[in-house]
Amino acid sequence: MLKGFIAGLVVANAFEWFAHKYVLHGTHRSGKPRFSPVPKSMKSHWEHHREVRKTDFHDHGYVEGVQNWRTKNEILSLVAVSAVFVPLFYPISKGMSLSVLYCAGNYYYIHRRAHLEPEWAMKKIPWHYDHHMNSNQDANWCVTKPWFDYILGTRVISSAKLQEQNPLGVLLPTAIAKPLSHWINRVFPAKWVAEREKPVALLETV
Repeated sequence: MLKGFIAGLVVANAFEWFAHKYVLHGTHRSGKPRFSPVPKSMKSHWEHHREVRKTDFHDHGYVEGVQNWRTKNEILSLVAVSAVFVPLFYPISKGMSLSVLYCAGNYYYIHRRAHLEPEWAMKKIPWHYDHHMNSNQDANWCVTKPWFDYILGTRVISSAKLQEQNPLGVLLPTAIAKPLSHWINRVFPAKWVAEREKPVALLETV
């Protein structure tokens, strides 16, 4: 059960990266609008981006709840994804199915709280703050944890204060976080908006 749950966390993070990049942002097409297999979700997400850029990372849609069409669309999308993957994974691993439900709920909790409490977001999920407020919004695709942004080379850090303590995105003792970060960055290095801003040492806290 535990192995399946952990595997589900990894798969969910990969799906989070993929869906954010290709469904919510859409792909560039020369001389044409971006393409998404779910245009309504892409429209909702870009409106979310415009709102966040104007309000210093806040999105009042989360205060309105399901009365706001973008919030309602996000919830329904998470329900739909869960409805597909839970029965798909169940014959393989009950732990993976349970993980899907956890990840869907956790995604909504993290995303909602981040855009209601920007200071919390800067400390706990700086990669997502970078996604919205960085000059390049086509990067930093992960929301809950930055795993696949590191693996796929799309973690772009704008400043030292928005560098997570370690690439796992969880608070660890410094004695573990530093060597772990050193190793991961040798294999999957993050990019920096400006190399001159790159710090000599890692931050001590998330």
